[in-house]
Amino acid sequence: MKRVALALLGPTASGKSRLALDLARSYPLEIVGVDSGQVYRGMDIGTAKPSVAERAQASHHLIDLVDPGERYSAGRFREDALGTVEGILRRGRIPLLVGGTMLYYRALADGLDRLPQADAKVRAQIAAEAAQRGWAALHAELAAVDPAAARRIPPADAQRIQRALEVWRLTGRPISELQRGAGSAPPFELRAFALLPPDRAALHARIAERFDGMLRAGLVDEVNRLRKEYALTADLPSMRCVGYRQVWRYLERQCTESEMRDAAIAATRQLAKRQLTWLRGLPGIEPVPRLEPALRAALE
Repeated sequence: MKRVALALLGPTASGKSRLALDLARSYPLEIVGVDSGQVYRGMDIGTAKPSVAERAQASHHLIDLVDPGERYSAGRFREDALGTVEGILRRGRIPLLVGGTMLYYRALADGLDRLPQADAKVRAQIAAEAAQRGWAALHAELAAVDPAAARRIPPADAQRIQRALEVWRLTGRPISELQRGAGSAPPFELRAFALLPPDRAALHARIAERFDGMLRAGLVDEVNRLRKEYALTADLPSMRCVGYRQVWRYLERQCTESEMRDAAIAATRQLAKRQLTWLRGLPGIEPVPRLEPALRAALE
């Protein structure tokens, strides 16, 4: 059997997980998550994590790896994904990477230069500057030293602005340069397919419907429980995930329930837009209709 791993990428709410499960019923697949939210334990509803029943239908990997009070990086994902894929290939099965965290996929496909570890002192300094001057001012500072990163990072994305400036201050090199990778391809063939919704309005409707379903399923209670169980702060990567960030503000009484819902849906739409932009810029992406023939070829 060829050493081939397949990747099914797409924006949030596009139906990737459902398609992956459908394929797993017909092919010897094991699903490898490419999702920066599903790596956190206890964050089940807001990340649309596979249910117990769905995990019983097909093997799932790279979910529930760390507590929400911890940090998880693209570099760590690459190491975990390489080991997981190798294990699946040794079992004579086909790895299917599924998700929408494009930075994780790029880390696996292209490799990353070793980024510096988080530095609490530098992060605190940047956060203090943001409190005094605002994140828009720090975004302008980032644009001066790393225009490529500033074009990619929205002015309101505090987490990524902070990380980009942190890397610049620690290394004197732009994070966009480091993220171009060291040209380290994975030790297996990686073929990627994009699930690109043809109707943007329909995608937006699914995003709203899905978030309303998360609220009905108990997302607010989930975030409240996590806040009690772990020593969390609003600036942790886990609590900056779309949906969790807005519910956190609601629990802090910084917005009404209606405002929380509207803000979460709007943020999810913006996330989907960024994911589509990433996908269109990735080389070698194949259209979904060719996915099943590719799987058959991999089985030969």
